[in-house]
Amino acid sequence: MAGPISQRFIDDLLARVDIGELVGERVVLKKAGRNLSGLCPFHDEKSPSFTVSREKQFYHCFGCGAHGNALRFLMEYDRLSFPEAVEQLAQRQGMEVEREDDHLPAAQKEKLAEQRRKRDAGVNLLELASDWFRQQLTEQHAAEARRYLDGRGLNSDIIDAFAIGFAPDSWDGLKQYLNGHSVAENVQVEYGLLRQREDDSRTWDLFRNRVIFPIRDWKGRTLGFGGRVLGDAKPKYLNSPETPVFHKGRELYGLYEARQQKSNIARLVVVEGYMDVVALAQHGIHNAVATLGTAITEEHLTRLYRVVDEVVFCFDGDGAGRRAAKRALEVALPSMIDGRQARFLFLPEGEDPDSLVRQEGREAFQARIECASPLSEFLFDQAREGLDLKRVEGRERFVAHVLEKLRLLPQGVLHSLLMEELSTRSGISVSRLEQFVAPASQAAQPQDNAAASDTGETSVGAGRFATAGRTTKVHIGSAPITRALHLLVHNPGLSSDLPEQNDWCPESEDGLLFIEVARLLKAGGYRSSQVLLAHFHGTEQGARLITLLKRAPDMAREDQAAELRALIDMLYKQRQRLSPEEEYQQLLAVSRSGQKLTATQQHRLLALIEELGRR
Repeated sequence: MAGPISQRFIDDLLARVDIGELVGERVVLKKAGRNLSGLCPFHDEKSPSFTVSREKQFYHCFGCGAHGNALRFLMEYDRLSFPEAVEQLAQRQGMEVEREDDHLPAAQKEKLAEQRRKRDAGVNLLELASDWFRQQLTEQHAAEARRYLDGRGLNSDIIDAFAIGFAPDSWDGLKQYLNGHSVAENVQVEYGLLRQREDDSRTWDLFRNRVIFPIRDWKGRTLGFGGRVLGDAKPKYLNSPETPVFHKGRELYGLYEARQQKSNIARLVVVEGYMDVVALAQHGIHNAVATLGTAITEEHLTRLYRVVDEVVFCFDGDGAGRRAAKRALEVALPSMIDGRQARFLFLPEGEDPDSLVRQEGREAFQARIECASPLSEFLFDQAREGLDLKRVEGRERFVAHVLEKLRLLPQGVLHSLLMEELSTRSGISVSRLEQFVAPASQAAQPQDNAAASDTGETSVGAGRFATAGRTTKVHIGSAPITRALHLLVHNPGLSSDLPEQNDWCPESEDGLLFIEVARLLKAGGYRSSQVLLAHFHGTEQGARLITLLKRAPDMAREDQAAELRALIDMLYKQRQRLSPEEEYQQLLAVSRSGQKLTATQQHRLLALIEELGRR
């Protein structure tokens, strides 16, 4: 895996960019004195409040508070991750992205380069296979496949846009083609194009007699395939297996195609299958994506919310669809930081997006999307299912169900509004409801009572996370490791004085985040909180860092280094006082929570098991 992008390269890249030219390609700007001005692309407005300064290489909106440099603009406007934005900006300037591994020892650098070459070779192999599948669709033996696509109402433009192809009913057609291009069979197996029998190592094509749907990444590179069978073979749909470049729980079919639309899409609709995405696109609805035979995951949501602020989940109206929607709700709740929306659309029983859009047309289906139930409405509806709210016992179970879900939701405006709505529906005061929720939230993160009464924080953040023009009560927590993380994200330069070892750091959520932040700062030499924040853009860790950045440290900058050293010393002494049993239980709790232990933690856990076993 390549190392982090060097701070020196980022500084050099930004120095070469004309932010006025970059923004002007996406926003209509007019000269306004020494600056440029236009309508803000990040919120609706009638009078221009968006300013671009060529002198400072900076943009700022006085209406919504969006601000940043050229990289931040690309991330917010084009919905790119930080590495993607750097790469796009570098390509624009004709520069090669410089990473920290460029300065590693020759042997290690060559190992990383070999890993990259192998990955690139795999992607090239998949592109080669995709081209072959597309060519096969034009051949005589693909007549049935063409009739199938024609019967589904797909024209040649949509077929080309989604690079749809065909796998002939042959055991080795693709294998022979790739062999002819000097691609070893073991590589074809590794990248999911061939199946291999264990007893005699015989190989054959994975996809046979199927319409092929390539699955592509944000650059349009093929990562894997989905195949829809034409005959009666099972399964009806077949996906590529997990490979070095393809992971079902991370990728979304149609996301690349949706991002190719010239207009800035406002929402994405999550449907079930390939044909649902393609059929909707054929009818002019180009913002649909599909999971690949799996339920929605946190990684899916991270990718979706990088592109849009609103996600509509589309489900069948039967029992299975309702159950899937409940699972999606639980996955979505932890991602619902302020500014994001999720809605739930249920189709008539027996219908799917493909069949329904062909029956009723684009406008009617679009109206269904517009009228989809907001997350709040669906949350309350599913909580009261089967309950008699006229009875005390029914209301008690209803409140318990809702509170259980609200514990998953990050603190913010939506959380507060839902608590108020629950209070209205249940007749229980908000303060009393908060007492019911408090034990779970306080156990995860102690609250800072002093912070609760402090309304003098500086509003910090970019784009939709900003709270320009008003102050906000921000709870950051009073635990020593939280205070240490708070100092570090506000003053990244403190990373140069951190201990080499992390044996002082607690195994808490903020402790693990501190280690990751410190590693990134040291590796990249970053001195900017905004660059740091960009690395975690769209993640739960990023939301946590935004919370910390919203409240300025309550001490002078020159005192922060001494304070951080004192906190680390305190934490180290606390760790020294832990008994082996306590340390064992602490590490065990981290492991059981689903977090992956570091190599050091794994070794320490094994040592503790041995030590305790000898007693």
